Amino acid sequence: MRKHARRDDNHRMVVDALRAIGATVLDLADVGGGCPDVLVGFRGKNVLLEIKDGRKPPSACNLTIAEAAFIERWRGDPVRVVESVADALLAIGVVATPLPGRDPDEDLPF
Repeated sequence: MRKHARRDDNHRMVVDALRAIGATVLDLADVGGGCPDVLVGFRGKNVLLEIKDGRKPPSACNLTIAEAAFIERWRGDPVRVVESVADALLAIGVVATPLPGRDPDEDLPF
């Protein structure tokens, strides 16, 4: 296991928001080998999330070779790639569709 992995700038914000709505969040960012950033438990479901910072240019949000390989090999439910708190809430089923015209990380009660 790596000692300190680089985390995207919005990693803490996404994790804090998920915990604020009652989700259990296990931070896996230090595991390495392309393992997704977090495992989220919510309403009896487990979801693996790879957190990218959607505020950065698209080239900075690409999956690494290791992340893409992990996602390809994973035989459980699909790994969800999220770029914001709103994406994470959508991925775990808190909201059914994105809210049009809103900045995904503003005006959320977290």
